[in-house]
Amino acid sequence: MKCLYLIPARGGSKGIPHKNIRKLGDKPLIGYSVDIARQMAVDEDICVSTDDREILDAVKNMGLDVPFLRPEALATDTASTSDVICHALAFYENRGIHYDCTVLLQPTSPFRRASHIQEAMGMYCEDLDMVVSVKPAPVSVNLFYEDKEGDLTPVFSHGGGVRRQDAAPFYEYNGSLYIINNDSLVKKGWSGFTKIRKYVMPDMYSVDIDTELDWMFAEFLIDREARRVKRAL
Repeated sequence: MKCLYLIPARGGSKGIPHKNIRKLGDKPLIGYSVDIARQMAVDEDICVSTDDREILDAVKNMGLDVPFLRPEALATDTASTSDVICHALAFYENRGIHYDCTVLLQPTSPFRRASHIQEAMGMYCEDLDMVVSVKPAPVSVNLFYEDKEGDLTPVFSHGGGVRRQDAAPFYEYNGSLYIINNDSLVKKGWSGFTKIRKYVMPDMYSVDIDTELDWMFAEFLIDREARRVKRAL
């Protein structure tokens, strides 16, 4: 099975401007995903898909070639991840290179480990559409929405009548890791996926950087790990 390790990194970040090349610890944010991909694959099977020349230059400074610049149409707020993946796959197909699956590594998840990818890959098979990393959802039964009269109504019929510890667990995507069946993606599209398996990651490794507060927390974790390593020396 041949896998493409795809790191999508557009330049138009609004929450944290230029976050993909902003330094976190001793390297640009995108460097964490590049380093992990390199633990799993040779450089020829790693693709950074970007529309931004600054990101391209930063990745090239890490010694990794960037095979193309993503078209502007695939770098807007409305462009789908599915289209970005299919664009990359088509690029390689046109050069006679076929990939069976895509391992999508978003650069906003700097704390994933190679062991997480290895374990998720161990769950993947060609009968599945996708294996996706998740984390336990912080809220399960106590979800409410505001109805037309302005009253809070429980999403689930039992509302708050069930203790959290007695309820079935809920999960949410943590944005860290997606292992995608390329045939399924081309034939059905992401929205048509039905055979999806979860790979559960602890909160510590599920940090997804989207806001300045997220960034501050990530810096705290990086500094704490650096202090731990220093004490161990």
